[in-house]
Amino acid sequence: MLKIEIDEGSGFCFGVTTAIHKAEEELSSRQHLYCLGDIVHNGRECDRLRELGLEMIDHATFHKLNNTKVLLRAHGEPPATYQQAEEQGITIIDATCPVVLNLQRKIKKVYDEHPEAQIVIYGKPGHAEVLGLVGQTEGTAIVVADFSEIERLDMKRTTFLFSQTTKSLEGFRQIVDYITDHIVAPAEFNYFDTICRRVANRLPGVQEFAKRHDTILFVAGLKSSNGRVLFEACRSVNPRTYLIDDPDTLDPAWIKNVQSVGICGATSTPKWLMERCAEKIRSLEA
Repeated sequence: MLKIEIDEGSGFCFGVTTAIHKAEEELSSRQHLYCLGDIVHNGRECDRLRELGLEMIDHATFHKLNNTKVLLRAHGEPPATYQQAEEQGITIIDATCPVVLNLQRKIKKVYDEHPEAQIVIYGKPGHAEVLGLVGQTEGTAIVVADFSEIERLDMKRTTFLFSQTTKSLEGFRQIVDYITDHIVAPAEFNYFDTICRRVANRLPGVQEFAKRHDTILFVAGLKSSNGRVLFEACRSVNPRTYLIDDPDTLDPAWIKNVQSVGICGATSTPKWLMERCAEKIRSLEA
């Protein structure tokens, strides 16, 4: 009989859970609520919340709103968004993750106190969280996606390094080591390890889980940065790891002639979606 196990450590992180609870709480007393951007990088969860009345909008639509309520998701927003909301009479329901909020404040403080310095953010260009972080520096921070972009930095300038909360610790340390070795005096180098441990610590756990099963279904939204990192981590220890964002896309060949299937996911993956995948596997067995 096929064994199916759902990873207990997978599922929403604290920030995403809080944002969704705020949306559900607000929608319990009203039929409609705006959210700036996708509340979570998972299409199925977004669909569920749309049915409750959550309308996810882009910044172009936000610019046109007046005298209404708008939820800000866990990723955070730059100062300009708050200023615009005030000018347009928009009431903000702020669901920015506390870890992200603390990071924004640190960057803003460094920017205000060291206007001549080079502020570097290790993160994914264009990612919602990164846009909010760069906004703390009035758009002047340099974003490096990975170590291959390190040559863009000026080693003769005093440098402050931060990281998007969901980036890898290994990649961050590699950049720290390089700048430490190449900074040119009298320029100074300061770095802040701002990677969320609740996210970073999932990587070794999900790899151990992947090793225990013949096949792994990694459930995540296709736009999830965290999902891509964890998926690749699983696949590095178990080649029979498959990325899936909907139970209906499950290929029966993935579970053919195996004895155990592990189901895990990203910090943006709801438990109910992993459970639906388990149900789909059971239906294929029947």
